[in-house]
Amino acid sequence: MRADNPPAVPPPRDTQDADSIAPAVRTIASLTLLSRIGGLARDLVTARVFQDSLAGSAFAAAFAIPNLFRRLLGEGALAGAFLPEYTSALRDGLPTAHALLRWTLARLLAVTSLLTIAGEILLFVLLGTLDDPHRAFSLRLIMVMLPLMSMVCLTAILAAALQAHGRFAPGAAAPIILNICIIAGSLLHFFGPRLDPRASAYAIGGAAIIAGVAQLAWCGAALRRRMPPATPPADAGPHARAVLARFVPVAIGMGTMQINALLDTVIAMWPTWVGPTMLLWPVPLDERSNAVLSYTQRLYQFPLGVFGIAVATAAFPALSRLRDRREDFFDALRTAIGLSLFIALPASVGLLLVREDLTRVMFGGVSGFSDDGLARASAVLAAYAVGVWAYSLNHVLVRACYASGDTSTPTRVALASVGLNLLSNLTLVWFLREAGLALSTAISQVAQVGVLFFVLRRRGARLPAHTTRFLGMSVAMGAVVLGSLTLGPEQTSWSRSLIRLLLAVAAGIIAYVSMSAWLAPQTLRLLLHRTREDA
Repeated sequence: MRADNPPAVPPPRDTQDADSIAPAVRTIASLTLLSRIGGLARDLVTARVFQDSLAGSAFAAAFAIPNLFRRLLGEGALAGAFLPEYTSALRDGLPTAHALLRWTLARLLAVTSLLTIAGEILLFVLLGTLDDPHRAFSLRLIMVMLPLMSMVCLTAILAAALQAHGRFAPGAAAPIILNICIIAGSLLHFFGPRLDPRASAYAIGGAAIIAGVAQLAWCGAALRRRMPPATPPADAGPHARAVLARFVPVAIGMGTMQINALLDTVIAMWPTWVGPTMLLWPVPLDERSNAVLSYTQRLYQFPLGVFGIAVATAAFPALSRLRDRREDFFDALRTAIGLSLFIALPASVGLLLVREDLTRVMFGGVSGFSDDGLARASAVLAAYAVGVWAYSLNHVLVRACYASGDTSTPTRVALASVGLNLLSNLTLVWFLREAGLALSTAISQVAQVGVLFFVLRRRGARLPAHTTRFLGMSVAMGAVVLGSLTLGPEQTSWSRSLIRLLLAVAAGIIAYVSMSAWLAPQTLRLLLHRTREDA
């Protein structure tokens, strides 16, 4: 360490062990839970603005594009390459870490700005060649939403830097701002000047842009308090070169789900963007398909975001710090896998069983989806539910590889996964419509998890001792939920579906927590017992 570049505060503790992951999971999960509840409220409102219509499909596609880059360049690939090096740079002192952060933000801003400008120009040119009003509306909405890309990517890197400082709350709370702004924009449809769904889509898109600015300011202010006062310039060159060397393979490895989601969006929007035929056959989709697919995605992403990604996010800094201590590294990984399976397995079972009532409560009722749209959404949710445990575990295993310095294995596995997903999409969509796209994603994620765990197992990774118990408890919980649905009121109205859903969820939670207290008390205490580590 250079004598003129001392750390302004003590660097992260090297004594971090497996048990330290749980406090961070609690912090992230509790704030993400608030965010996801706000997200459900957001979807309840916007689903009644757009219904299962062209406007809903177009807005979902426009919103997906900046979020794709956020997951690839922000919290995904770049954060995956940046966070281990930033953690390492902190050991050289805060000025070095600060220099690396400024270098990363400057280049990310330049790249995303160029992509935004190029995208706006391309879309403007395409608009001049179109005579289809539906396609033109979709492209204009993308033009409105595209500037959000830079903001959400920069926010994600600031959140990653905060995680390295042990500050998980600001990044986990940032989506709450987005939910508030989108709900406010949506309410204009009902309480402001009466707008048609297309005009409301533009208003909600503008609200999302405002939210992007606010999120960036929020995380920037939180990180500014962690930065040192004015100091002599520090050399972050070696760390910057390491970030660059890791970025491309990490982008492929961590971007698999996002690439698969983009493929799903393109196929679902095919009737609007391209036409009624695909591969010379009439495509079994319509202008509502992407609305059905995108809104239903949010339902399986609820447990994934609250717990699955929370575990992976909390584990990543800890695994990065322990990568030179093999035994401690795999102990922490085993803890992360156990926490992920403990929540994701019952989530998969529960979503599969309550899919009809959940989709009816979220998207049905007055001004909601049509009966056909609800049936299609229920089928999509069933297909996604099959793989919720794999989505959660995949985030943990990929980050474990990167924390250990291995970028090539996840890259190769991810490329094969994308190929499998595309092949499955083009096969299953003809038989299952939108549900075929969802099932393809689940199949590719299960295959990816299987291969990654096989590789890590050869290096020393092991499943938690209670994995079979978690599986048995999930099946038993499923029986309780199924019994509750069988004995509950008939599914004849929105209010009855709500009662059925609340009873089934309550019965499932009580049953699973009770079984956990008996069969997996250590895991339950690890999640629920607050310590001074919670922050």
